[in-house]
Amino acid sequence: MADHDYGEHRLHSLLGVIPVGLFLVVHLTVNYQATKGPEAFNQAASFMESLPYLLFLEIVMIYLPILFHAILGVYIAFTAKNNVRNFGFFRNWMFLLQRLSGLFLVIFLAWHIWETRIAMALGTPLNYELMAHILSNPGIIIFYVAGILCAVYHFSNGLWSFCVHWGILVSPKSQKIGSYVALAVFVLLAYVGIRALFAFI
Repeated sequence: MADHDYGEHRLHSLLGVIPVGLFLVVHLTVNYQATKGPEAFNQAASFMESLPYLLFLEIVMIYLPILFHAILGVYIAFTAKNNVRNFGFFRNWMFLLQRLSGLFLVIFLAWHIWETRIAMALGTPLNYELMAHILSNPGIIIFYVAGILCAVYHFSNGLWSFCVHWGILVSPKSQKIGSYVALAVFVLLAYVGIRALFAFI
């Protein structure tokens, strides 16, 4: 791998954790307030919307990093060599699922942003009622469940990859422990995300 490719991969993994991954955790935490009722979610959403310099923060800390991560991720997905057929090892499957989940997330996030942030910019309030309306379609519920699971998997497995790329997990033993930590992160965030989703239904 050329030096510039190695650098791009490190930056790609870094942005996937900070700030994109942190935003995912915050986003799911805010959505989880819906489990306490519409008023609790609306208060949490209102607080996020009242942050100073919100548009600037969203563009610089969320949209641009996601865009870069997505574009480079799609390139990696279509150029990386998957060894699943020849070497059916656990990590090769995780590698393949990371790419597939990323490709699905490009579609899911584009739709989700259109239905929420763009709708809000056009005058639709971003509140409990909006999400309940979006999720009134059973097909959309399935779409959202898939989107949440893909996002949480992509982040948790990407967290493991980040730690490997940045020299945090070097030995086989540490990488194995890291896999268990990534699994725990996946289970926890998946629970939060799915519980929040069904609180709107």
